Amino acid sequence: MLETSARLLRLLSLLQLRRDWTGPVLAERLGVSTRTVRTDIERLRTLGYPVHATPGVAGGYRLGAGSALPPLLLDDDEAVAVAVGLATAANGAVTGIEETSVRALVKLQQVLPSRLRNRVQALTSATVHVPGVGKPTVDAAVLTAVAGAIRASERLRFDYESHSGTPSRRDVEPHRLVHWRGHWYLAAWDPGRGDWRTFRVDRITPKTPNGPRFTPREVPEAEIAERVQRGVGAATWRYRAAVRMAAPADEIRVRLPAAVTVEPDGPEHCVVQVGSDSPQLLTYYLALADVEFEVLDAPELAEQLLATAERFRRAAGKPGTP
Repeated sequence: MLETSARLLRLLSLLQLRRDWTGPVLAERLGVSTRTVRTDIERLRTLGYPVHATPGVAGGYRLGAGSALPPLLLDDDEAVAVAVGLATAANGAVTGIEETSVRALVKLQQVLPSRLRNRVQALTSATVHVPGVGKPTVDAAVLTAVAGAIRASERLRFDYESHSGTPSRRDVEPHRLVHWRGHWYLAAWDPGRGDWRTFRVDRITPKTPNGPRFTPREVPEAEIAERVQRGVGAATWRYRAAVRMAAPADEIRVRLPAAVTVEPDGPEHCVVQVGSDSPQLLTYYLALADVEFEVLDAPELAEQLLATAERFRRAAGKPGTP
């Protein structure tokens, strides 16, 4: 059983992890009785943390925003500075801490008094962020809105513009935010399509209020990352082809990007669904796999392979026979 001080920190961390908790679930997580949980909740309230309780079968505990900042060892100016710094880091100003910054920013904004939230909003709206070349800016308010919906397990409704510029209205169950190659992506379950979808956050315009609560699906983090990589890669392909490769599927999977679908075709062959911006680029990518292959359904790719082969023959001083 945890000591009282350590247990209080663990309880506070759990309350910040998601929006609502029942007493029995908290007791199970902490390894104590529900009576001890009630006592610890009162201790947190005494320390200044606004923990709200709802009675009844569907009731529980929720950490809310109060009239004063809880004792985080930060004064008002420091709290504002931290929030603005986290918003800046979330936009990629410091590589490697983007996702951590968003999680911390959501937690901090939850307990900031309204007067401090207004100061943070004023500072961030008056600040210009210059992104890297080719990298769009993501509004920190959109990031925190999406992260807040994930944390509260609430359906997220938003307008979306696809890679091709097609607008649409979406209503999804948000699961995770993923920062990959300078972009923010939302991995979400789309009930209307009955499948997982990946969305670029800089193309999302959230609609308020959020939708109803939902029960989050249990999906490993590694699988979420793989789904995002696969979805992002396939969504940007302008040209696609099916190719049969003379190598086992497991061997080919480790050589090609996650967006490529690899299906076994016997013990020594596999069929891959590949893509790129053009047949020329796809020709070079396939050559990097360093195995024999056969084009199944892309005559443009076959023609490009012949043209590239002829160019390489001439480069080697061995022109092809007409």
